[in-house]
Amino acid sequence: MIIDFDKYSDGLVPAVIQDATTNKVLMLGFMNEAALAKTNELQKVTFFSRTKNRLWTKGEESGNFLQLKEIRLDCDNDTLLIKVDPVGPVCHTGSDTCWNEKNSHDNFLLELEAVISDRKNNPSDKSYTSSLFAKGINKVAQKVGEEAVELVIEAKDNNNDLFKNEAADLLFHYLILLQAKGFKLNDIIEVLKGRH
Repeated sequence: MIIDFDKYSDGLVPAVIQDATTNKVLMLGFMNEAALAKTNELQKVTFFSRTKNRLWTKGEESGNFLQLKEIRLDCDNDTLLIKVDPVGPVCHTGSDTCWNEKNSHDNFLLELEAVISDRKNNPSDKSYTSSLFAKGINKVAQKVGEEAVELVIEAKDNNNDLFKNEAADLLFHYLILLQAKGFKLNDIIEVLKGRH
């Protein structure tokens, strides 16, 4: 990838930031060669801040990092498309995007996944999820099996509320199992995309 950093007098190229899962455009920033190198090194998007006149890793103060998934170059070699997994809101206003948009309908699953990850990495005695992680992979896998059986049983009956609740239980425990194995929902989405 040969980027034309000399096209503009300031040595910066626009970097369009896009959610790797939803394809929603999240923000626009600018990069120089050093910012691109730092982005590749950290695997977190780093811009050149024109106001701070320095490299700036998105999330360095807020914790709302942009985890790098892919970088693409446009046909003129002067604009980057950077696909990311956002950690939290992208905009400094607290919005999902810098255009005050919600990222997607499935954003709640990503938020839930982040909470589950936090319970794994910062255990709490009061958290059911933390207690499940503490019991180990066998117990987590067993819970997924139990919830799957309960869902199958409810599928054979006609109580829609019980069916939906069991489906939610299975999905919740499935997300815990993914975390226990070191994976994220996006990893599974990529497999499904490959099959599609």
